Amino acid sequence: MQRDRGLATRRLAVSAVIAALGVVVLLVGAVLQVMDLAMAAIASLLVVFAVIEIRGAYPFLIYAVTAVLSLLLLPVKTPALAYAAFAGYYPMLKAVLERRLRPVLAWTVKIAVFAVGGALALLVAAKILLLDLSALYAEWWIFLITVPVFVLYDVGLTRVISAYLNRWRGRFQFLKLH
Repeated sequence: MQRDRGLATRRLAVSAVIAALGVVVLLVGAVLQVMDLAMAAIASLLVVFAVIEIRGAYPFLIYAVTAVLSLLLLPVKTPALAYAAFAGYYPMLKAVLERRLRPVLAWTVKIAVFAVGGALALLVAAKILLLDLSALYAEWWIFLITVPVFVLYDVGLTRVISAYLNRWRGRFQFLKLH
């Protein structure tokens, strides 16, 4: 009983630190506006760590806390919106889809979720920033450009996960989160 409580406390503390670090990473993206989407992708790596090491509901809580705090606190909302609309929850979705679906179906679902997340982010940005998206709707080909970028992100994420599992994971054993 005491061991379970200590493990839960450790997991919660590590989750809080990861969420805070995620907000800081997204803040860097907000300050250096050129790197806003890159910082959202980097912040998603923190969720990858939580999916592998902490498990359970903690990765979702890290995503939710990071998304809400960054949407509330960041001076420029682009990295927070990219994180909330897609990058933050994608590592959890990727893990489930790749475990349960055949590769072609998994890729189809991942690309569809990416498209829906991007469209949702644009709609939210338009409502918050009062943008006129009529010109953007006519530029449907932008989707053709973003899908290969998403595929590169997914492949890169897979490689980072593999490198973590094969090379770096032993360095985090001191946390004893299992």
